[in-house]
Amino acid sequence: MNNTTYDQTPTAARRGLLSLPAGPTDLAARSLMAAIFILEGFSKISGYEGNVAYMSSVGLPGFLLPGVIALEVLGGLALVIGFKVRWVALALAGFSVASAVLFHLDLADQMQFIMFFKNLAMAGGFLALANSAPGPWTLDHKLGA
Repeated sequence: MNNTTYDQTPTAARRGLLSLPAGPTDLAARSLMAAIFILEGFSKISGYEGNVAYMSSVGLPGFLLPGVIALEVLGGLALVIGFKVRWVALALAGFSVASAVLFHLDLADQMQFIMFFKNLAMAGGFLALANSAPGPWTLDHKLGA
């Protein structure tokens, strides 16, 4: 399989282990990964001042918040529709690692420990997504990207 075309036969199916329909499976994966970002982005809008204060508490300037909101909401929506999936997945992978380090590094606190490794797991999923070809139910596929 090369990186410019989409082989609709899942790797496991080629080995005879499992066969999942490529389009709906890919859409479900992207949508599930995007949901937390879309919801959190809108949450940051409604609690804007509190989020500026939280960012300031770790030494980040509040003027970064609109960019964070844009990345979460627009990046999440782009994943759902399958637009520029590789680039968005790479951006969200980097964002997930950065937010893990900046906001959840107190690994002695069990909740922060869980949040830290949840962010790293999400980054891993985004890297896998960035490494795959556009699925058949993506705007990228329709545009020949």
